Amino acid sequence: MELGLGLPVSDPPRLLDWARRAEAAGFASVALLDRLAYDNPEPLVALAALAGATTRIRLQTEVLLAPLRGTALLAKQAATLHLMSGGRFRLGVGVGGREDDHAAAGVPLSQRGAVMDRMLGDLRAIWGGAPYPMTPIGPLGGPPLLIGGFAPAALARVARFDAGFLCAAPLQWAGRLVDTVQEQWQAAGRAKKPRLVCQVNAATPASLDQARRAVGAYYAFTGREGWGEPIGDPGQLAETVAAYREFGADELILYCWGDDPAQVELLAEHAKLC
Repeated sequence: MELGLGLPVSDPPRLLDWARRAEAAGFASVALLDRLAYDNPEPLVALAALAGATTRIRLQTEVLLAPLRGTALLAKQAATLHLMSGGRFRLGVGVGGREDDHAAAGVPLSQRGAVMDRMLGDLRAIWGGAPYPMTPIGPLGGPPLLIGGFAPAALARVARFDAGFLCAAPLQWAGRLVDTVQEQWQAAGRAKKPRLVCQVNAATPASLDQARRAVGAYYAFTGREGWGEPIGDPGQLAETVAAYREFGADELILYCWGDDPAQVELLAEHAKLC
């Protein structure tokens, strides 16, 4: 199982340092979340900068709120980033659930699923060289897709669009979601199995209070107290990594919310990466 690092969004200029340190520490990927009505860096632009600051590490969106974007431009941006990073980019997408993001983009929240379905089919076609709507759009050959979500419609997209599954649910809930995805994958006649990328929030002991505040503010819209509680105990983090490895995850993303980049090496050590 590979380990990736989810990057905090509170201090964009420091992300270059985060990415370089993550690469040196042996992490397989760095990932960024996406919001529109929020104080965070735009992930495709930010990951393009991180691609230029690194040479090996993968770059992932977790997740890009695809329905908030135009299809043709997203196809071009994603393909360009994938090509210019040497094939290191993975496009993780989801529909999102916050009214303010969709209002800012002018996309009705109730239509986001239908928009996503059309968009994913069109992205595959555009990257394959099909005209959209009347002329091809390059570069050709887009990045691998990861699809995140919890609802049945979101899970069904994994097999439908030949994508990987980005599972942000806690491990005690993840089994049911993964089983559903794999059943639909087999029913669709797909070869092998979908890539499984899981995610947990993590922090070092010194950054735990800051991480808790940041996670609490970010997920306040859910109304759930303690949602996304970051793991701050080194022993618990090592046990969690081992549990996800046993679960069969291909990659586990340790998502950081504290803004001190010194966490990179400590988290690598606590996760037994170093």
